[in-house]
Amino acid sequence: MNDSGFTLFDTPLGPCGIAWGQDGLRGLQLPEPTEAGARARLARRFPDLEDTEPPESICAITVRIVAHLGGGRDDYADVPIDFARVGDWEASVYRAALAIPAGETRTYGQLASGLGDPGAAQAVGQALGRNPWPIVVPCHRITAADGRTGGFSAPGGAATKLKLLEIEGALAAERLPLFAPRDA
Repeated sequence: MNDSGFTLFDTPLGPCGIAWGQDGLRGLQLPEPTEAGARARLARRFPDLEDTEPPESICAITVRIVAHLGGGRDDYADVPIDFARVGDWEASVYRAALAIPAGETRTYGQLASGLGDPGAAQAVGQALGRNPWPIVVPCHRITAADGRTGGFSAPGGAATKLKLLEIEGALAAERLPLFAPRDA
């Protein structure tokens, strides 16, 4: 068993990558167009790790991600994440994103307000753009205030974000800000 490393795994959207260490998940990678490209990107992101067989605990996480990307729902609340590799602000943003249930969205402003800084929507977006753990830390569930998707820095950009939201059922008209029921 390897207590650190990275590996690729197949999903309904293509080959994804996962990196781990003794303190938990170090990173996730959404699909690249090719397996070779995905492996090369993981090697660049984690030069101190080797491409190796994952331990059972990491295999269990990949099984959950595959199921999620196939239409299942998961909140990943129990997945150990190595937050020591990010700053305190980013960690607070990522923890707030983790609290968003599958199939729901929040705006950048709502996340900023929840963190006690309603004027920090742009900073929230910047932190999410650096999210090392897409899918597990569901940055795709955060949208712009006007009903637009907002940015998404993973391969495939906004189209990937929309696909992830579609898989979770978050694109149903009644769930979108423009069509959501209003309090009377």
